[in-house]
Amino acid sequence: MFQKVDSKIIFPQLEESILRFWEEHMIFPRSVAARKGAPHYVFYEGPPTANGSPGVHHVLSRLFKDVICRYRTMKGYYVPRKAGWDTHGLPVELEVEHSLGFISKTQIEDYGVTQFNERCRQSALGYIGEWEAMTRRIGYWLDIEQPYITMDNDYIESCWWIIKELWNKGLVYQGYKVTPHCPRCGTSLSSHEVALGYADAEDPSVYIKFKVVPPVIASPDLSGRGNPIEIPRYARNDTSCQFGADPGLPTYLLAWTTTPWTLPGNTALAVAPQAEYSLMACPQDYLILARTIIDRIKLQDYTEAGIVSGETLTSLRYEPLFNPHNFDVLRLSLPSLNPQKPEESLTYPVIGADFVSLEEGTGIVHIAPAFGEVDFNIGMEKGLDFVQPVDLEGKISGSYSFAAKFVKDADPLILEDLKLRKLLYRSEKIIHTYPFCWRCDSPLLYYAKRSWYIKTTAVKDRLISGNAEINWHPDYIKYGRFGDWLENNVDWAFSRERYWGTPLNIWRCSSCANCECIGSVDELKRKANLQGLETPLDLHRPYIDKVFFSCSKCGGEMRRVPEVIDCWFDSGAMPIAQWHYPFENEDKFKENFPADFICEAIDQTRGWFYSLHAIATLLFNEPCFKNVLCLGHVLDAQGEKMSKSRGNVVDPETVINSYGADALRWYMLVSATPEENHRFSTEMVLETMKKFLATLWNSYSFFTLYANIDRFKPLTSNPQSLGPGDWGLGSTSLLDSWIISQLNRLTFEVTKALDNYNPTSAARQIEKFVDDLSNWYIRRSRRRFWKSENDGDKLAAYSTLYYCLVTLSRLLAPLTPFIAEAIYQNLVRSIDPGAKESVHLTDFPVADEAKIDDELNRDVELAMKISSLGRAARAKAGIKVRQPLSSMVVKVESEEEEKALNRLTNDILAEVNIKEISIVLCLRTSDFGLRTSSMPGYSVAGDAKYQVALNTQLTPEMLCEGMSREIVRRLQNMRRAAGFDVADYIITYYQTGEQVKQVVLNFADYIKQETLSWELLDAPPPDGAYSEKHYISGNEILLAISKIKMQNAKIQSKMQNF
Repeated sequence: MFQKVDSKIIFPQLEESILRFWEEHMIFPRSVAARKGAPHYVFYEGPPTANGSPGVHHVLSRLFKDVICRYRTMKGYYVPRKAGWDTHGLPVELEVEHSLGFISKTQIEDYGVTQFNERCRQSALGYIGEWEAMTRRIGYWLDIEQPYITMDNDYIESCWWIIKELWNKGLVYQGYKVTPHCPRCGTSLSSHEVALGYADAEDPSVYIKFKVVPPVIASPDLSGRGNPIEIPRYARNDTSCQFGADPGLPTYLLAWTTTPWTLPGNTALAVAPQAEYSLMACPQDYLILARTIIDRIKLQDYTEAGIVSGETLTSLRYEPLFNPHNFDVLRLSLPSLNPQKPEESLTYPVIGADFVSLEEGTGIVHIAPAFGEVDFNIGMEKGLDFVQPVDLEGKISGSYSFAAKFVKDADPLILEDLKLRKLLYRSEKIIHTYPFCWRCDSPLLYYAKRSWYIKTTAVKDRLISGNAEINWHPDYIKYGRFGDWLENNVDWAFSRERYWGTPLNIWRCSSCANCECIGSVDELKRKANLQGLETPLDLHRPYIDKVFFSCSKCGGEMRRVPEVIDCWFDSGAMPIAQWHYPFENEDKFKENFPADFICEAIDQTRGWFYSLHAIATLLFNEPCFKNVLCLGHVLDAQGEKMSKSRGNVVDPETVINSYGADALRWYMLVSATPEENHRFSTEMVLETMKKFLATLWNSYSFFTLYANIDRFKPLTSNPQSLGPGDWGLGSTSLLDSWIISQLNRLTFEVTKALDNYNPTSAARQIEKFVDDLSNWYIRRSRRRFWKSENDGDKLAAYSTLYYCLVTLSRLLAPLTPFIAEAIYQNLVRSIDPGAKESVHLTDFPVADEAKIDDELNRDVELAMKISSLGRAARAKAGIKVRQPLSSMVVKVESEEEEKALNRLTNDILAEVNIKEISIVLCLRTSDFGLRTSSMPGYSVAGDAKYQVALNTQLTPEMLCEGMSREIVRRLQNMRRAAGFDVADYIITYYQTGEQVKQVVLNFADYIKQETLSWELLDAPPPDGAYSEKHYISGNEILLAISKIKMQNAKIQSKMQNF
């Protein structure tokens, strides 16, 4: 006997009992250990930062990782799963700053680095309990007892070793470059961090006038293109300007920018040398801009007065908008960065550059070498001036009227200043993509300063060729998002001017500037005259900052540089550092490198995926992962990305407590393909639970209910090798052959999908099978289960359904591990104590392709399609399925389909509740007496391939039969409401008018059989009977039922769940 299964299951309660079973019996560690010695399947866990509560969006990646790892284990692989925690960097620091109410780095210095970093240490794992609870509750099997933690000394030491290896290869250097800088966090960011924070923003779109140093021309000629005239001696370089203008009017170069705050740093204007530029005249002044831009700019009151090449314009100079010497700001020379003396009549050059676009702006680009990589590079090339009027907090320095303002706040003040000086031609707004800090959402500034770099460009070709060896899912990421990123690779700015992180292991001599990279604690301890190393050892700041030793070159004092390293370097080092390699565990490192599988959200193409790939390529010249599954993001119901700052994060515990982890897992599996974004709402989870889990559970409940009544005992608890005809019971049912064919086809396709890292495809196919099992196989087989005798056909039906449910429990084990375990324990372990103790200790099913009959599968699929169209035609006519109809004509496309439907006619007749069916290859008037779907007496439904025409004319006999079916439905509902068991026999009492009474008498045998009514009595109900008043076809009827006890009664009831 199987345990009784309540159809009204509360999934969260069921799952808690399963969790206790797993833990008491150590199922997870046993599932891993059982495969030891088998082929190793290596999985890397991307380390989350546990300094905040997990949201439902964190469930997504953990779900997909769990599915693949469970599947590979059931396929016979040894799949250890080591947890990890990312504990360094801005995510942790900003959380602590927020808790302390800090808004700038200076407050950290005032507070004390020692105390601040101690708070970071506590915060880094402050929510680890919640993360572990979430991990446990969603069924994500992971070794959380022995995790790698990036703040551990051993982990840091391995990172030091990696950096030392790169140092020895000449791949680490300090450079003065423009880097993305967060003014709030006070540190540089790497290019892959910048890629994580782009967002649309509204900014000024302004056109600024730069006054050309006079005289520009020698004689006026406004009649046309103008006459050739000479440039002043100091500017001409033996060239001539081919437009004429009034020398008494000022001439301006018109440039466009969206960052007015960079204008105080302007030291040049760039033009396209080969382009044509126009001199546009009006009564007050002249403007110079690219000729192709004129119509787009829509200059008012200006006419073209002349044309000249961009090359010619490079002879001009112009007045600075803001002479830095007048505002107490240094003017340096590039490339030496030496200070320059003040000049009252300072002018800047016009230069030619190939990056000048004629697609936007004015064809003249404002150059500020302090604020842009392109600007800085051209400044170095051309020897331009370098003016930096913004400090590292993003505030304007010097004595400008807008000094001390944050740059974005200074924009309107700068524009007002220029407007008063008549240098602002036009001011508008623009929505464009701008980079923001990926952690604090502050707008980033591109800022020239010294940083430490890893020369990833030195291995660019190998990064690209290594990527070709990786299997990306979806595959377009390989040469798209990730491939493009590698093609545009820049050196990794990996130092951070922060506090809580792996300290950069470079010491510099204060006397001779000699630098040494330290690769291990032991190497540090062996340094000459070492001082400041404390016990117990802590490699973090500020303790490591106190460690100094003698310079090997001059004997001077070597002190560590102040930076820490990018936390993405920490996480990218995990294949090595999780084992404290090379200092120990060499065998474990080699066994677990490279990974067979990693999985995270798609934005990690510029984060963890990149840092993993870069470090492995730099060190070992090979990729460190073979297969990667990229996931979309979890969005809220409105399509917005979930984040704490938006306040739209959903607590997974709330969802799981309401609907269960399997419901959440299934929703995330089927609602979108892995790479697509998932819109999330609890209503969607509920709908998924009803559509799939409830359907599966009802099928399982139905089986156990009737199997127990009939004391069915399976031939084997592992029916993989059995099928119709193997039972020895004489089954000839097409339904059995079909569902077992479908089951083996399903097993084949699910295996294929999971082998290809597509759990969504696997889940959707299982969902379709469960729907077919419930709404076709069981419904079409129900009378086989109800008949009183235990003949071969009935036992074959039980055995077939048992086979399907047990196989489903194993197919579902990686996907919905809780319900899979519940079904397995009851259907397998309850009758076979010698079976594997858990479904998760069994092997994944293997398809028996000999039992796959694709022709039969297609035929039944067609029958289901035609039945669906028949029901649609009923709905269109407003006629319930319980009301019998006389006939239906079906149009199919081929003789093969006609033969298929002829084989399955009885199933279609029963599904659509009709008496006759005609199958034709084309619809003719004679087939059903109509040409249009609107003709009275017929209802037509169809699609591009198939069409049905349903005869909707009702005879008195059909109406009476329909009323009898309605009476049966009401009695079945009353049995449930009264709490009767499905096997209970009843006496039915009724009181009604003559018309309905005659229906009861005419269909008495049918009503008795369907409702287990021992008697139908036309009499008032006795006391204690359960009664209800109903209206059927406008006729009132009082129905009452009372339970009777019968010995050895055989159930003949209509099943209640379907």
